[in-house]
Amino acid sequence: MKLIQDIRHFLAKPFFSDPRTLFGLWLLLPIIAAVTKLHSYNNFKIFRGVFWHTVNETPLYIAYPTEYFDTNHYGPLFSLIIAPFALLPAWFGLLFWLTGMSLFLYWATSKLSLSHRQKIFVYWFCAHELLTALFMSQFNIVIAALIILSFILIEKEQDSWAALCIVVGTFVKLYGIVGLAFFFFSRHKTKFILSLFGWALVCFVAPMLLSSPEFILTQYGEWYHSLIEKNDLNLFSWAQNVSLLGLVRKISGCASYSDLWIIVPGIILFALPYLRVGQYKNKAFRYALLSSVLMFVVLFSTGSESSTYIIAFMGVAFWYVTAPWKRNKWDIALMVFAFILTSMSPSDLFPAYLRRTFVHPYALKALPCVLIWLKLCYEMMIKDYADSLNNEQKHEIE
Repeated sequence: MKLIQDIRHFLAKPFFSDPRTLFGLWLLLPIIAAVTKLHSYNNFKIFRGVFWHTVNETPLYIAYPTEYFDTNHYGPLFSLIIAPFALLPAWFGLLFWLTGMSLFLYWATSKLSLSHRQKIFVYWFCAHELLTALFMSQFNIVIAALIILSFILIEKEQDSWAALCIVVGTFVKLYGIVGLAFFFFSRHKTKFILSLFGWALVCFVAPMLLSSPEFILTQYGEWYHSLIEKNDLNLFSWAQNVSLLGLVRKISGCASYSDLWIIVPGIILFALPYLRVGQYKNKAFRYALLSSVLMFVVLFSTGSESSTYIIAFMGVAFWYVTAPWKRNKWDIALMVFAFILTSMSPSDLFPAYLRRTFVHPYALKALPCVLIWLKLCYEMMIKDYADSLNNEQKHEIE
């Protein structure tokens, strides 16, 4: 495909492959998002409210129409995470919040055992999706980083710190629990399990530093009820359920079935590669599982929305660059399809008519990631991830 080759040659110029350029870009994007949201940052108002409502011991999961619209759905632990940003003047808090999230994901990605060329591709490919997530100010960027870090830390046999990443992600937005998928790659499983329980206890009581134990215990119960209610509201929501679940439900228009008919086969398909124990020793196979985890958690959640796709899109990028074989034209076509429909569809560069008439009503943003995830599952079941590489196939992970 000549277009892809031309893009590769263009991006191969020293300026575009300079780490300083990419760092500058990922530093600039949150500034752009913050300036764009100078007078409209409702989500960040909700997040600031989590801190102040915790301090004042007012309910975390009810509406405060005089402060913001919508309600909070993050766990009580979030009150501690947002605290440094909530104490700043609102817009400056937003600016540092967005910048911190962007650089945290940049740093997590930099710690992966990928070649310079592979990291450059990931940073460029995911930059626009990062901007989409930054516009919404949500914790999804940090969730992506925490999942990646939990994988890295298990690879480095730092299981206690990996457990902390998983627990923090879980106690804020539940998504972080998918880090448990890397359990079978741990060389210190007992230490890992004990660390999970230890950090869970710490994170459970930590918000009590800002409030009373009685208040925090009550809010955990309210958080559970808010998530159940939110799941019911998400099913046919225009902005929510942008997932495989939503894709099927919105295209079919059927409301009378349980999502378990899709979730259970999805879990089986996700789990089947674990049977290939002999492949565990291949780092490329483990990276394939990281890619699968990042896509799975988004594709099988009714809470997925456009800004959640920074998680799945990182998985798409890793899927492409970490395979120990040369990607074919169909793989390249899938990547182009994903960039256009998944990443670009929320932007003004995408035809508004198509977005309003097809993409939003039918959750089509999820479609390319669904196809890539299915192909990834197929590859993990049949491919040998120890294949030798020739000099033209510089896809090593070491």
